[in-house]
This record gives sequence, C-alpha cells and structure tokens, in this order.
Amino acid sequence: MVALPDTFNAATWFVDRHVQEGRGAKVAIECGGERVTYAELLERVNRAGNLLRDEFDVRLEERIVMLLLDGPEFMYTFFGAIKIGAVPIPTSTLWKPDDYEYVLNDSRARVVVISDALLPQLEAIPRERLRYLKHVVVAGPKGPALHTLMADASPHLEAEPTGKDDPAFWLYSSGSTGFPKGCVHLQHDMVVCTELYAKGILRMTEADRCFSVAKLFFAYGLGNAGYCPFGIGATSILWPGSPAAPNVYAVIERYRPTLFFSVPTNYGMLLAHTRRIHRGPAHLHFESARRRSPRFQRQDRRRLRSAHRR
Repeated sequence: MVALPDTFNAATWFVDRHVQEGRGAKVAIECGGERVTYAELLERVNRAGNLLRDEFDVRLEERIVMLLLDGPEFMYTFFGAIKIGAVPIPTSTLWKPDDYEYVLNDSRARVVVISDALLPQLEAIPRERLRYLKHVVVAGPKGPALHTLMADASPHLEAEPTGKDDPAFWLYSSGSTGFPKGCVHLQHDMVVCTELYAKGILRMTEADRCFSVAKLFFAYGLGNAGYCPFGIGATSILWPGSPAAPNVYAVIERYRPTLFFSVPTNYGMLLAHTRRIHRGPAHLHFESARRRSPRFQRQDRRRLRSAHRR
C-alpha cells in the first residue's frame, strides 16, 4: 500500500506523476479516432484547472457539476477541478431535468460543464429555479465551448496543497430511498481503490487496455475506465455512445481491450446478441459489478452452456 503524505492532491498522483516518471509518451486515452498521451493529458488537465479557477472563479472546495458523456473532456474537467482543490460531481447523463435541478441546487454548484448533446435537458429547467448556477460551459460547438476556452488557458498549473483526507469529488446516489445524496470521496480514496483492487485483485499493469460498459458517472465506471488505469499508467478506452450489444462488440473489435468491465444485464445482452464471431484478443479478462459468488458462477456457466447450444 502506498503511504501518502498529509499534504496530497490526487491529480498529481494520477496525472502528473506519469510525466515525471517518464511515461509522457504513453497513451492514456483512446476515444473514437483520438489518442491522448499522458503528457497531453497533463497539459489539458492544467488548462481545464486554470480555466475553472481564472475564468469562472472556482474556489477551494466549491462544487462543479459535470454532465458529460464519456470522453477525454470528462477526464480533463475531473482532474482539472481536483487539481485546483475544487470538487467535481460526475452526474448521470440518463437523468431528467427535475433531477438536475435538484443536484445543482443541493450542491450549490456555480459552474456546470455539459456535453452539447445534453444541453436541452439543462435548458428545460427555468433558469430562475437554479439559485446558484452562474456559468454553463459546453463540451461541443454550442455556447462557451470548453475546447476554445481551454486553448486560451495556461498549460502550467501548480496543484492546490490539499490534504489526503480533504474532499476530492462527490457522486450522487441513485435516489432509490428518497432524494439522491451527495456521497463525498476523499483525496486518498482513489489511490486506495487502485492499489487494493486494480493492482491487488485485477493485477492491472501499464500494458493493459481498459474498456468499461458502465459509464464514468457511475462509481464502478469511474474506477474501471478512469482513475484505476491512470493510477497504473494503463490505457483507458472511452465510448460515449449507448451500451447496446453491437456497439460494445464494435468497440472490443476495434480497440482490443485486455480488461473489459460490465454488469450482469449487459453480459446477458451480449450473450443473446446474434453476430458473426471474429477472433478477439488473446487475453481478455472480464469483470462484473456482481460479486463472484459460487451461486452466480454456477448461473453464469448454465447461461454460457445454453448460449453455446443455441
């Protein structure tokens, strides 16, 4: 287990460290036709952090709502916010305007960073009902565009000297037992998960290529395709589209992940989907959000045998 100093900013461990240790040319993200190295990731995280702090006056421990599809912009915003000591809130892209109104007011976020495809959901909320929101930054061609604003920001940023037990980000619960609740994650939490799960259980290495069907706004997806690969120096494969079986198979065939993460319902969709079989990667390791108890293992074996007979 890594011993962390009392003064610790998670962004430096997950992003800056790789450039300092000579992995700047290693590919950190693949998404569509875009490949982002760790050196490029560091520069863009710095630009995003400077943009939030200097252009929008985001201060220490202020919340920033992220309503972003999976893509490089998600990681730039997430770690850029953490690096300036702010608190990003990855938010479900599947919610409705009433849900976003609640989260924006409950978190008292003054800034939201949003994918242009999701902008209509935000625009459906009467602005006078958003008591704290001041700035909307759009990842895409509409409105104040994130990429345009980042291009004008400095590529250099000194990390805020946060403590290892300070807040790093929030994730809201699903709301199944009432209103969603903002669950606070601390600066050291992602390191603990990376060391004990990614390294200790999955044996993830720098050579791995990670693809998660669960999206980055989920805690499961954020670890699988976000901070765990970055903590190891591996590559994250991001897909902004739907997790329909044809899409998932297409991503697997194009990018050849070595670690694939999904949930039981999606595995069922993949097994039920009729398609021509192509030779995949030689060593593809599957992980599920469901615990691998003997009962579930027996169920999975029966499903696999049934699928094989069909």
